[in-house]
Parts: sequence; structure tokens; C-alpha cells
Amino acid sequence: MNLNLKSALASAVSAARAAGAVMHANWYKPKHVNVDDPHDIKLELDVRCQKLIEKSLRRAFPQVPVLGEEGITGDMGAEYRWVVDPIDGTVNYAFGIPHAAVSIALQHQEQSVVGVIYDPFADELWTVIRGGPTRLNGRPVKVSTHTRLEDSIIAIGFSKSQSSLEKCLPHVNRLARKAKKLRIMGSAALELAYVASGRLDAYVERRISLWDFAAGGLMVEAAGGEFHTLVVKGQYRYAMVADNGKLRKKLAVDNLLP
Repeated sequence: MNLNLKSALASAVSAARAAGAVMHANWYKPKHVNVDDPHDIKLELDVRCQKLIEKSLRRAFPQVPVLGEEGITGDMGAEYRWVVDPIDGTVNYAFGIPHAAVSIALQHQEQSVVGVIYDPFADELWTVIRGGPTRLNGRPVKVSTHTRLEDSIIAIGFSKSQSSLEKCLPHVNRLARKAKKLRIMGSAALELAYVASGRLDAYVERRISLWDFAAGGLMVEAAGGEFHTLVVKGQYRYAMVADNGKLRKKLAVDNLLP
């Protein structure tokens, strides 16, 4: 089965904008919390937005399954699949911090071929088709050209588990002293889009899920950067480094990746 990737991109853009509109419309309204644990928050709105995305994508591509943060529909062994994070940055969103996005990727044999990330608060839309450029609101973007950590802004993320803190904090301490700035921003999709756009120079995450980076990782590569992952314990869980193609060795975080 061969899908028309331009049609897939158009469908993903439409679905992302629809979910973003729901996020924006509910911004000042009370949020119903489904799960509130020490590490995360899950909102009823996460589920609602994923259902809206699924409905929109099925309308155009009824045969393609959906792997999402809020559940799976269809056969994950299929040749193509959508990978969806309906609200990436839910904790930010729940606390009134306007740094969250919709992320949608189409994968062919588990390799991303289409990516869309939409920030409804800044009305910024990143799009990519494998083999083409990464675009921000229709304009091609590129990664930064920084070669020195001293000139670089680096995003980093890690969980609060004891083992994760023991692994990550030495790197945080080292990079905080070497880089121009460190940022812990709370939306993996946007951090990757920012690396692709040259706003950030690198992004490191020790534990991340497939739906967080399926679109953004392709964008980084298409914009001239490098994107590396390693599978870690847990279904669809990875460790990840994204950079502008000039900093990975200088980041010296390979031992952070299990």
C-alpha cells in the first residue's frame, strides 16, 4: 500500500489545527483531571483531543491505525500507522503555561515519513515530509550553526526517579556551567521543533515516548540536524539526543543513554 504523503500531511495539519482549537478554546476553563500522580497529569481534554484527531484522520485514511498517548486503535503491525500526542506538555497546559502542542506523525514500517507539530498559542505550525525541508508556517527552517557549547542553548529533560536523577544531575551540573543556557521547558515536541528551527541547539531526554518525538525527530533531521534514539525499558520508550549536527560529541551525554 502506497499512501499519498501530501494528502497525509494535509490531513494531519487539519487534525492538528482542530485539536489546537479545542486546546485554545478551553484554555481559561476549569480542567478535569483524569490522573494526577507525582510525575504527570492526564486531563480529560487529552482524551477528547485524541478522539477528535482519530476521527479526522480516519475520515481521510480509514485503513491506517493510530498509536497515541491516550490509546491505540487498529493493527500496530500494519505497514503505515499514525503516531499521535494530542497535547504534548499537558502539565504546562494544566498549570496555565502556554507551552504545549499537538504532535502527529505518519510512519511507514516504523519510520516517520510525515510530521506535524502545532502550537495553538503562538499559532506556529511545523510540517515535514521525508525527503523535503522542515517548514514553519510554510517557510523552510534550518538548525543552528553553533559549534561551541558556550554559544549554545540546550534543553534537557528527565524523570524524578532516583536512578534518573543520579544519572542526569551530573550532566545538568556540567552543562549548566558550559552552555550559554539550559532549559527545561516541558514539551518534547516543541523542543524538537525549536532545534529544527535553530532556536535551541540541542535537546537531551533520558526517558521519552515514541509519540513525543515521532514528528519532531524527522523535523530535526530534515532541517540539517542529527537525531539519535535508543530503546529503553518499557513499551514505546526511548532515550534521545537531538542536536544541530555539530554538538553531540561536545555534549558528552552518551553515557546518559542506557
